Amino acid sequence: MAKSVNKVILLGNVGKDPEIRATGGGMMVASFSLATTDRAKDASGNWADKTEWHNLVAFQRTAEIVRDYVKKGSKLYIEGKIQTRSWDDKNSGEKKYRTEVLVNDLVLLTGRGEGGEGGNNYSRGGSSTYDQRSGKSDDLVNSTEITDDDIPF
Repeated sequence: MAKSVNKVILLGNVGKDPEIRATGGGMMVASFSLATTDRAKDASGNWADKTEWHNLVAFQRTAEIVRDYVKKGSKLYIEGKIQTRSWDDKNSGEKKYRTEVLVNDLVLLTGRGEGGEGGNNYSRGGSSTYDQRSGKSDDLVNSTEITDDDIPF
């Protein structure tokens, strides 16, 4: 069989506060939407923005980070994979589908005071990574705070 790839990279803003729940087995799950915008010229030559909404799902430790630090308006960098799940509607009996991005890596890009009401942020330096697969955060990012004096230009 030929090699295949299922990888998604998104950079956008959270549409509304994440929904947090637990499975029957106690696993934490976070569901939220992310908006990405593409800008292109329309037929008249005017710039027009086209926004796409993506459904995202995070599990376990990543879901905890989403719960604690992600709010409506937060800017995120996401790496994950696409999954489509299906179920039978209880009322109509018809088959329903939902395509989601399963979050593997999450980088919080919103600085303090931006994005949510509290402006909470996962890292001290304004961005942080958490790797769902290894369960580890990027210690270098978490331990390093960059100031304007550190930038050479």
